[in-house]
Amino acid sequence: MSTSLHLICIMFFGCAFGLFQQCAKILPDSPFQISVEVGTEFTAMCILTDSLYTSEDIEWIMGNVTLPRESYKKINESAVSVTMKISTSMNNPLKCSTSARTYSLNTYSSFKSPCTYGIYLQKGYPPLQPKNLTCVALQVGKLISPDLTCSWDQETRDTLIPTTYTLFARIWGGQQFDSVSKDPHTRSLTVNLVTFPNHMMLDVWVEVNNTLGNVTLKEGDKESEEFVKPNPPANVKVIPEDKFPSSLMVNWTHPIHSTTFKLKYNIRYRKAGSGIWTEVPQDFTKAYTESFRLQFLEPYTDYEVQMRCINQKGLGYWSDWSSSVTVRTPEAIPGSRPDLWRVYGDDDSVVKLIWKDPVKSYGKILSYNLTIGEGNSPERLVVYSKEYQFHLKGERAFVKITASNSVGVSPPSTLVISRHEASRGVDQVIYSVLDGQLQVDWLPPTQIGKNVSEYLLEWVSVPDKQRDWQRVSGELNNTILKGNFQPFIRYNISIYPIYKEKKHYNRPGKGFTVEAYLQQGPPLKGPSVDVSNTQKNSAFLKWDEIPIDSQRGFLTNYTIFYKTGDIDQSVVVEPHVSSYKLTGLASKSQYVVHIMASNVEGSVNGSDSSFYTKQYDDGEIEVIVVLVCLGFLFFIAFIMMLSLKNREVIKKHLWPQVPDPHHSTIATWSPDCPIKTDSPKEATLPDVSVVEVDVFDGKSLCEEDKTMLPLKKDKYFSEEHSSGIGGSSCMSSPRQSVSDSDEGDSGQTTASTVQYSSVVASGYKGQTPSLQAPVFARSESTQPLLDCEEHQEHLLDGGSQQRNSYFKRGRGLEQLQPQDTEEPGCFSPTEEEDTPTLTEDPPGPAPGYMPQQSGYRPQRED
Repeated sequence: MSTSLHLICIMFFGCAFGLFQQCAKILPDSPFQISVEVGTEFTAMCILTDSLYTSEDIEWIMGNVTLPRESYKKINESAVSVTMKISTSMNNPLKCSTSARTYSLNTYSSFKSPCTYGIYLQKGYPPLQPKNLTCVALQVGKLISPDLTCSWDQETRDTLIPTTYTLFARIWGGQQFDSVSKDPHTRSLTVNLVTFPNHMMLDVWVEVNNTLGNVTLKEGDKESEEFVKPNPPANVKVIPEDKFPSSLMVNWTHPIHSTTFKLKYNIRYRKAGSGIWTEVPQDFTKAYTESFRLQFLEPYTDYEVQMRCINQKGLGYWSDWSSSVTVRTPEAIPGSRPDLWRVYGDDDSVVKLIWKDPVKSYGKILSYNLTIGEGNSPERLVVYSKEYQFHLKGERAFVKITASNSVGVSPPSTLVISRHEASRGVDQVIYSVLDGQLQVDWLPPTQIGKNVSEYLLEWVSVPDKQRDWQRVSGELNNTILKGNFQPFIRYNISIYPIYKEKKHYNRPGKGFTVEAYLQQGPPLKGPSVDVSNTQKNSAFLKWDEIPIDSQRGFLTNYTIFYKTGDIDQSVVVEPHVSSYKLTGLASKSQYVVHIMASNVEGSVNGSDSSFYTKQYDDGEIEVIVVLVCLGFLFFIAFIMMLSLKNREVIKKHLWPQVPDPHHSTIATWSPDCPIKTDSPKEATLPDVSVVEVDVFDGKSLCEEDKTMLPLKKDKYFSEEHSSGIGGSSCMSSPRQSVSDSDEGDSGQTTASTVQYSSVVASGYKGQTPSLQAPVFARSESTQPLLDCEEHQEHLLDGGSQQRNSYFKRGRGLEQLQPQDTEEPGCFSPTEEEDTPTLTEDPPGPAPGYMPQQSGYRPQRED
């Protein structure tokens, strides 16, 4: 195929003067592809065979890329070489091309016909040298297989060009055999020898070659047995013997006949489940035998046994290990003591004894013999479980325990139980994680005079209380715990020094406990917060501690996040805190709060909880009400004090100025009555009544027998005692005239004045009234009442004229002053004001009323 392509290319490139005539040639030249090694320099020479061209006309082209002239080298006028570095990115073919321009006499130019020649390059690598040639012939049945399989190591590299692998095997003085492969990834070959040449010399080698190189690896001349790998021993059996609890008998059969070659054997064994094998020295099994006794084994222990074999001369290969045979050694007397420990209950007097089977039980433990000594008579028990609880009666008890199997009894294990551990414990305990295991370090006790025989390390998982322990020598101060520790589980690790007492009893010292994790992780959940005691600017938060199994590590802190509106706030508290009081909150606002729990591996948020702050704190409303009431009371008291202090000013602004009726001289208005000088006794008159008399009565009322006219309080007197002269208060308000005796009577109601009294005269006792008109005496002015108060002499002159109004004094006063009854009765303001009550006149003839013109009009009662 490559030859035909090359010929086609020659025809295609053409010649200068004919289709089959060559004008140039490239050296090296080949009808096939020329192999070149990638990464090396390659030199080609172009030789011109046509005189029309010169070396200046030569141009080198690789694929479609023209090579730079710096890589050209002129050999002569007809030859030019090119040197280039081979890479896998270069494209075929490598061409030598020529072209030239000719000139005529008339200066016209023309091109000569081009001349091109090319070759194809095959890029690749030479084969690498193989190493470690290994050949083996396996056993098939009772004979050795004639197939010899050889393998070797070789660096992996694609040669990019065809490469051949050939395995050769030659028997001395005999035939040569080979096996060929053209797979570039070949690393083993098998050659068939027809019949395996037992007890003969065999020469084996491998060759690798391609167009760029050839390498060979020889195994050398060896005995044919050196290439043989026999089968494992057959029918391997392991037999225990009751009389020998620490040994096992191993039996087997030879896998190949001794005429082929003899074998020697190798035996190994281990405890079931262990990863460490123990091999029997080969010198013990080099004899051509079919049995062997394993010794120094542990009684009542499961063992795995395996075997293999090889040519007795040590030639060739070991066979594969036989299948494991597992068997248990017989029972024996326990070789170690039980592991005894104690656990105190809530009360120091309640003690729970726990123990493990002896490490070297050498059989099935059937029972435990327990002895508890408290005094002179120890208690002996047979226990079938691995724990026992009792009550400590005194301060201490001595406990001894042994384990029994079908063969015998173990050595005893002892322990001193005390209410209070007096011996000192270790000073410090720290833990660390090393290669996925818990390592514990501690400082030994500094107590002088007592040596620690051993240390007991106890660990308890939290919260399920799974307990385990182990013991180490008293000379150590660190160890790796051998328990089944789980990640994300908290463990309480305690270390107790064990001291030896008399009679070889073990007494524990004080324990030192630390908390530890094999591996920590983020908490599974956050705490749920409960909000209570919400106030105006504060709220009390309380949350439950996250369960230990959900913490999955040591908590470093709690972070409280609370938000109102767009305002986010947070506060960090210690991990042992389970409540917190938020302060500085806005009043009458809604808050959303949640708590984040964190440890060294991560954090997790708890559920949200919302609450509202109050507008007022508790008691704040009561304080405000009390303050307002007190302020109001103080204000009222202040106003009252101010009013008392300025009562005259207030009186002046709130009520008009009213003259005092005590100083009124209204009595001087009556022309029929002379003015009477006030006497001290008249100042005690009780009150004044208004009596209507007939204006046509010829006699003056002053001259009538005053004792005949009873006095009674007029219905027109007001409740404020303002119905008569002198009875009105200066604080009274305007009211209807007291002279109104009928609906037809005229009266005055003036809002702008204050009326003191109204005296009306009418006919008396049916007598014909005189021509004198009735006289009305009243005061409605807010000015000084009468001008006659300043000119009383005018009133004294009018004594001849009779007054039609009569004011009767009290009966008691008339009795005290009989001399005044002879004079006409006149109105006295002083008498009216100072008299508390009006009494009737002394007994006398009852006056009679005469028919009047207008008839009798009864008075109206309010």
